Amino acid sequence: MAEINDKKRQKMENTQKKKRKRKHGEGGKEERNGNNEEAAKRSDETQAKSNPKKKMKNVSPYGNYKHYYGYRIGPGAEKEEDPRIKVFKKEWFEGKDCLDIGCNSGIITIQIAKKYNCESILGIDIDSGLIEEAFWYLRKFVKMESDGKKNTNGSNVKVVQDVNGSGESATKSSSAGADNGSRHNSSGERNLSDIVSFRQENFVRSRLPVKQYDTILCLSVTKWIHLNWGDDGLITAFSKIWRLLRPGGVFILEPQPWNSYEKNRKVSETTARNYHDIKYRPDFFREMLLDKIGFRRVEDLTSELSGTKTGFNRSIFAYYK
Repeated sequence: MAEINDKKRQKMENTQKKKRKRKHGEGGKEERNGNNEEAAKRSDETQAKSNPKKKMKNVSPYGNYKHYYGYRIGPGAEKEEDPRIKVFKKEWFEGKDCLDIGCNSGIITIQIAKKYNCESILGIDIDSGLIEEAFWYLRKFVKMESDGKKNTNGSNVKVVQDVNGSGESATKSSSAGADNGSRHNSSGERNLSDIVSFRQENFVRSRLPVKQYDTILCLSVTKWIHLNWGDDGLITAFSKIWRLLRPGGVFILEPQPWNSYEKNRKVSETTARNYHDIKYRPDFFREMLLDKIGFRRVEDLTSELSGTKTGFNRSIFAYYK
């Protein structure tokens, strides 16, 4: 079965490459798959030259929006649990190695680690600035967690003093609280900085790493892969995800609907061109992932989802390898 699925994936990839080569030639293929960043940059520069007095709009050709979670969750997003987490299952994350593709500023990545105690979770994003912001949020979460433990220990100290009047007991409790702020406390408990990491990476074009994962998330990212690297890029991403998953692993997918592609198709010359060439629309993803890529089954989590803001009511699926 695995051999058959490998052949199907390879056939899809080869078919798309031949189509692209016939239609655009080898040079067009290289531009579309290899130089999207440069194309987006040139598009921005052209706009600036055509109207130098006009204030440049902050364009995010890869969906790399600043303050994304502020739009999606609201002010103080790091203090509010992302509604999507409520439909996730504990067994997908607890004690598991996880990968979050297109993590943006890393807030949901950190929240998953905090709630479900992953063995490890790596967030990757194409935008180095967002990765820096993700590390900033990680430090903030670690400090909040440490301060919370210190406050709890401070309350315990007061109880001990009231009951026993013992200065010695108070000193021991205070010492334990100080340990909680370090990387490991005296009981060997890990903090978030032991579990969560971030890395700047273009997932479509990066080499396949040796490490495999139990759970991979791709939340509201497929549109941007699709618009920037076309059907070839999407197939490449899905195939890599399948290979990166361990047997029995779970792929959590939140695809954007086709109508949202239209709204963002003009963010760069590359996205505008690819938009018109896309053949595999989001309603075909299920068939592609099950029949071509090789996932065994899919679970639709959408009906359990609630509390999302207007414009973010998107379907969520769990595909099992």
